[in-house]
Amino acid sequence: MVESEAQGRLPGIEPISIVDIGSNSIRLVIYEGLNRAPAILFNEKVMCGLGKGLAQTGSMDAGSVQRALSALHRFRALSDQARARTVYVVATAAAREAKNGPDFLRKAEEILGRKVRLLTGEEEAHFSALGIISGYHEADGIAGDFGGGSLELVDIRGKSHANGITTPLGGLRLSEYSGGSLAKAANYARKLVREVDFLKAGEGRTFYAVGGTWRSLAKLHMELNGYPLHMVQDYRLNFADAVAFLDNVIRNKEQKEPAYQAVARSRRALLPFGAIAMREVLAEMKPEAVSFSVQGVREGYLYSLLPESVRHQDPLLSAAGELAVLRARSPEHARELADWTGRMMPAFGVDETEEEARYRQAACLLADISWRAHPDYRGLQALNIIAHSSFIGITHPGRAYLALANYYRFEGLSDDSATSPLAAIGTSRLLMLAKLLGGMLRVVYLFSASMPGVIGKLRFEPPRAAASDIDLEFVVPPEYSEFAGERLDGRLQQLSKLTGKKLAFRFE
Repeated sequence: MVESEAQGRLPGIEPISIVDIGSNSIRLVIYEGLNRAPAILFNEKVMCGLGKGLAQTGSMDAGSVQRALSALHRFRALSDQARARTVYVVATAAAREAKNGPDFLRKAEEILGRKVRLLTGEEEAHFSALGIISGYHEADGIAGDFGGGSLELVDIRGKSHANGITTPLGGLRLSEYSGGSLAKAANYARKLVREVDFLKAGEGRTFYAVGGTWRSLAKLHMELNGYPLHMVQDYRLNFADAVAFLDNVIRNKEQKEPAYQAVARSRRALLPFGAIAMREVLAEMKPEAVSFSVQGVREGYLYSLLPESVRHQDPLLSAAGELAVLRARSPEHARELADWTGRMMPAFGVDETEEEARYRQAACLLADISWRAHPDYRGLQALNIIAHSSFIGITHPGRAYLALANYYRFEGLSDDSATSPLAAIGTSRLLMLAKLLGGMLRVVYLFSASMPGVIGKLRFEPPRAAASDIDLEFVVPPEYSEFAGERLDGRLQQLSKLTGKKLAFRFE
């Protein structure tokens, strides 16, 4: 019997693999396909330490090379098993600088059956910048990609970037150069960072932190502070908090706090050196905030392969629309909700920013993805799926908005133990908008039965009678008068109580 195609996958695309051969780790990521916000089918990392000892010997360690080649055999088999017909392979600082780099790359190509693209330092910075551009909505700041052998820095403004450079300030290199001395490491890092003349142009902007060691710092900070949403992408610290945290990591080299268990053992030894490197960058740059990113060279490389029209798509709305296709009863209905709620927000005195409008549209596209769950758990499932999905182009408060709006849409407009963790990371403005959107959805879903063709004919507008004590009327065409009933009245009065506006139906 021929296996049928999985219905949980997007049609028209096929899996692609990318192998990233770095100085500290090598990683295989298999994506669902080449699109604006690709979903990950498989992800595996091996800490090979190819850059270990490179500064002293000029060569990659023989044991590390053998471990890397063994991992590449496995990565080839995994790519084949995942039906990935296209495999991209990139290599960075260690393979670029080592005397035995060419021999290693030749063997890697034989194993993988693919040409390895050996990136220059400038190309690393370029693709790191594209990774940030692909993962953020209108990024503005300086990105730093901290690997085992080098640190790439690049200035980003919207969809463009400039001044991309590489410096010999990787975690392994810094650790070995300093002989484990944090004071010597700090002096060395300070000297290199002060030579980067464009860092001062980042003052008051955002520093985008890329790389495994820096992501581990984000995870450690979350654990130390009991942060409720363990998503590294766009996890933010203001400048003062970031510096205080980094100083704490540097001082606590014993790493006795239980929170350090949240960091992989293979990463812990480099945490103080990663903290030193970031602290020196921040001291020179003085950004408003640090944003940690999971988007780096791999994601930037794939982004560079997209047609220009696709690169300009909104990654959040693209991913939300795809999830609607995969899980909603009617993606067309979801798109109708996004359009209708945008037209109705001004009736409630809401003038949305561009960011708020994006989040509302995404929330509507996701409003029906949990319908297959038991009715008592649809709200909770929607909240969990949305809050923990690998969305890009969204802040953490934005995640809270999307998840809470859809929880309220199912469970009502009151808060409880399920909403409090996310409410703690949302802004007051976004929390208000989440409840308003949830309240509106609770009303219109009783007309649509989750199917298209009705919502566009409904509207909120000022009352027709000038002397009316009603603030807004929900106008319904007469052919839908049979939808009237107690449940509908109750939902409208919930929205009335939430907004402080007197609401009433008008069938005409």
